[in-house]
Amino acid sequence: MPTFQITEKQATDIATWINWVQPTSHGKRLVEANCGACHATGLTDESPHAEAPPFRELHKRYPIEALEEAFAEGIESGHPDMPVFNATVTQLSDILAYIATLSTEE
Repeated sequence: MPTFQITEKQATDIATWINWVQPTSHGKRLVEANCGACHATGLTDESPHAEAPPFRELHKRYPIEALEEAFAEGIESGHPDMPVFNATVTQLSDILAYIATLSTEE
């Protein structure tokens, strides 16, 4: 394996990027698997369920603190189509990291 000459700042930047990408991609997979049957999970797709808001718009409708609290307590809805989803602390963090990427790519 070749030896790379990088500065300490470059090494820190690489580590920061890796730590950002892993939770974000895990959050995306969680959202797609648990929410994608009804909600649009990407930047341009339409929600399969007409009344389910796209994930890219959640930050416009609800403060991130409200989303964090809702996910932490377990998402429940008044309609029977939406299943209960209880996220672990790590899953919650990863989902919020993914939602944050959607709000910055507008």
